[in-house]
Amino acid sequence: MNIEQNVSLLPYNTFGIAARAAYFTHLTHEKDIAPLLREPIFQQQTPLILGGGSNLLFTDNFNGLVIKNELKGIEIMEETGDQVIVKAKAGENWHELALWTIRHQLAGIENLSLIPGLVGASPMQNIGAYGVEIKDVFHSLEAVRLSDGERMVFGLNDCAFGYRESVFKHQFKNQFIITSVSFRLTRLNPDRSNYTFKTGYGDIKAKLDEMSVFSPTLETVSAAICAIRSSKLPDPKVLGNAGSFFKNPSIPVEQFEKIVHSYPVMPSYKNADGSVKIPAGWLIEQCGWKGKKVGHTGSHAQQALVLVNYGNATGKEIIALAQQIQKSVHEKFGIDIYPEVNFI
Repeated sequence: MNIEQNVSLLPYNTFGIAARAAYFTHLTHEKDIAPLLREPIFQQQTPLILGGGSNLLFTDNFNGLVIKNELKGIEIMEETGDQVIVKAKAGENWHELALWTIRHQLAGIENLSLIPGLVGASPMQNIGAYGVEIKDVFHSLEAVRLSDGERMVFGLNDCAFGYRESVFKHQFKNQFIITSVSFRLTRLNPDRSNYTFKTGYGDIKAKLDEMSVFSPTLETVSAAICAIRSSKLPDPKVLGNAGSFFKNPSIPVEQFEKIVHSYPVMPSYKNADGSVKIPAGWLIEQCGWKGKKVGHTGSHAQQALVLVNYGNATGKEIIALAQQIQKSVHEKFGIDIYPEVNFI
């Protein structure tokens, strides 16, 4: 295993921040984990497990050891009736996994098409989009504890999934290398009668109608979602960003009823616990941030929820912009919004 020094992290984060790592290594085989944990550099330095770099913001150089997870492989582990357990290594590209499941007519993650990042990050964030979250299809994950190299399996309840939350963002933060994630998917019957497509969220139904699709398939639902995402979200290769920067806030229904009296067109979604979720992008747009540039940063012209790096921005500049946006939303609506992106 080769450990490099003073490595640029610019190619490894979608925000395009020119930070550097004191030490850097590529993890391509699980057999290399045990030797890595014995390395003096690993034992002396703070580790950072890096996936696709699509949901983090480097605020400075990283004075530790960055471990780039590049474990590869996808396989069917178990098939019972139309229920299929698919196991993917943590270094697999998430969208490529979604396409793989679609080719094999396995339903469950088609609504999560085109989400950037790697498989290993999906349970950490409990990624979600268009009415589906990882917890809805999660079976288990395998991970190695950094402190002693013990291999562990986490089931659904072990992960404490919440809205863009899991146990790996809190008490187990930076304590494990996730090596694989397994998902419980549905193999479609030829007539697709054993599965209900989730097309009622956001613009999916309208896009399918526009595509003249009146009997959805995995391919057409995925294509519709890819088209919607591409129309709203900038390509990180062209304009640095980490997708949605803020979580959608949930507020008590009493607070919602007071605010909606002044803003009757405010979009909202009822949560199972009775609270009301408000799209953070709408709140930010109402505060005049959509398309606004501040120095090297700004809020994207097509989606206010996406903060972008127009070139040469630092992590600190993006945080400063985020704080200004948070302040204005709180002052206008009395609602606090919090970052979905992880600050490093």
